[in-house]
Amino acid sequence: MKTNPKFRISALAALMLALSACALISPPPPSEHLHLERVSFSALPGWHDDRGFAAALAAFRRSCVKAVPDFGDAAAWRRACDAAQKTRETNYSARAYFKRWFMPYAASGNDGAEGLFTGYYVPELRGSPRRGGVYQTPLYAPPLDMIAVDLGAFKKDLKGQHIVGKLAGRELVPYDARAKIAEGSLKKRARPLVWVSSPIDAFFLEVQGSGRIRLPDGSIMPLGYDTSNGRAYVSIGHLMLENGDLQRPVTMGSIRVWLAAHPHEAQQVMDANPSYVFFRRLPNADIIGAQGVALTPGHSLAVDPSFVPLGAPLWLDTTDASGRPLRRLMVAQDTGGAIKGPVRGDVFWGAGRAAAREAGAMQNSGRYYLLLPKGVTPP
Repeated sequence: MKTNPKFRISALAALMLALSACALISPPPPSEHLHLERVSFSALPGWHDDRGFAAALAAFRRSCVKAVPDFGDAAAWRRACDAAQKTRETNYSARAYFKRWFMPYAASGNDGAEGLFTGYYVPELRGSPRRGGVYQTPLYAPPLDMIAVDLGAFKKDLKGQHIVGKLAGRELVPYDARAKIAEGSLKKRARPLVWVSSPIDAFFLEVQGSGRIRLPDGSIMPLGYDTSNGRAYVSIGHLMLENGDLQRPVTMGSIRVWLAAHPHEAQQVMDANPSYVFFRRLPNADIIGAQGVALTPGHSLAVDPSFVPLGAPLWLDTTDASGRPLRRLMVAQDTGGAIKGPVRGDVFWGAGRAAAREAGAMQNSGRYYLLLPKGVTPP
């Protein structure tokens, strides 16, 4: 998801601030690695049973138009993308295309091939362009005083790492955490895009990253992730489990029920997650992922881009919310604050009640196989 700095500082000041703030960044643990082992297509569970190859091909085409994955030989990716544009969108043709142009690699982390796979969806909230009545919770555009620094621009070994903060005199300090923002710290520093009727709904909209706001006149305002306050995401579900507030399995639904039943404690619990998301108004109802392309329900996957390149196809082998096998071709097109690690994914289920049920209850172990164009050697 793109960072959108709203404040310019001099090159010298940026360098000084970035280097002085490096201590705030915890680099990825050196033990975390993605291991890839070449396998055959016959080793992919359910490869010959899936009927969704055409939808996956359409999703992959959109990624190709945006940019080829930054993983290995760019020319090989471009050849595969060019061939994708010429392939018919039928299940048979799409399956044959991926088998002809790609090789599968079994993915694993240092802890093995199994990882956690969850789901997300597009929520719909009630809101108003003006504050009043039940509409008391703001959803903000990025603050004017927020500064985003790409540390890789100043030090090569910090490539891909960013910090977000604000100026306190001549010092760059971390940006406001959720608790402070909930107390109203952004007054006159950030513009509310809309006011919604529930702080709990607003919290889960941030977790999902995008959604739709139904206004009093019945019209829909689509919102998408713009940037965040740079604070590390903390799962309140894990904390509630440790505190004995919830029992396993902890799902989005069980967290919602507890927060709604404990209105006087809900804000304090949500504040335990210091990460805060800022939104932008979308031009249409399409949900745009971190790669900048419209997501495809059931075939777009949020990944950790430190390990999996955005735009890459992969074969997912897990189970859905009902425990049934979920084996299908996906495309890595999104990211998320909670999606960290070499074997971790979040399935996009789309919009509506069925998508909400599927996403809210999905929390299962699984594995995946990364598909790389023939000729690409895993780095």
